Amino acid sequence: MNPDARRWNEPHRLVLMAIAVGIVLFAAYNMRWDWLPRYSGKLVSGVGTTLWLLFLTSVLGFLLAVPLGLAQAAGPVWLSAPARAFCTVIRGTPLLLQLWLLYYGLGSLFAYWPEIRQSWAWPYLRSAWPYGVLALTMSFAGYEGEVMRGAFAGVPKGELEAARAYGMSPWTSFRRIWLPRAIHRALPTLAGETVLQLKATPLVATITVVDVYAIISRVRQDTYLTYEPLLLLALIYMLLTGVLVLAFRWLEAKVPVKGG
Repeated sequence: MNPDARRWNEPHRLVLMAIAVGIVLFAAYNMRWDWLPRYSGKLVSGVGTTLWLLFLTSVLGFLLAVPLGLAQAAGPVWLSAPARAFCTVIRGTPLLLQLWLLYYGLGSLFAYWPEIRQSWAWPYLRSAWPYGVLALTMSFAGYEGEVMRGAFAGVPKGELEAARAYGMSPWTSFRRIWLPRAIHRALPTLAGETVLQLKATPLVATITVVDVYAIISRVRQDTYLTYEPLLLLALIYMLLTGVLVLAFRWLEAKVPVKGG
């Protein structure tokens, strides 16, 4: 029998699947779902906003995490110290606090500058989503910067010395040896950080960004229902998490994580 099939046939997995099916059937036949068609369009739009936030902030955060990790692993003090301080502050303070400081603090200051209010950037600076993107990006960069620091430091020095012995320039050695090997090492942790980033996106609803969590909150206010909207929200996040996990497992299979 196929090893994957054997894993699915294990008794504890079958029991868990039976419990899950029972919960779904109970919820389908004993709870109110008549509101779902009325809000289906908004829910799809909210899921799209959540995925857009996740993709944009994860990509931008990773691009920022690479120099943060490199600066801490091999940079001079004038680069490593600010990078370490940034990661320490981001990891040491709640994301909700960072989000509110940006939106209610920094965002409110821009309104006092006539030059800003009359500039092309004002329509964006008065909106909530740029501050949500910035906060989530910095959060991802702060955590993943520490991961990349360890990944850069964990690449065997012999490989870098061999690259220099072949006559590679420092940039070529970084681009072809050091960075790919560091990403290989960080890939499993990157999957977990991306899932955590998905679970952090509902915080943007506190500054009026309309994601799927904000839509579910509106449903609860309009229908006075508690369990049905929250169960649907949990199901949505579980499905999105499952897709992310499968995507990273596929990527790890295509790009094997090599040992040190």
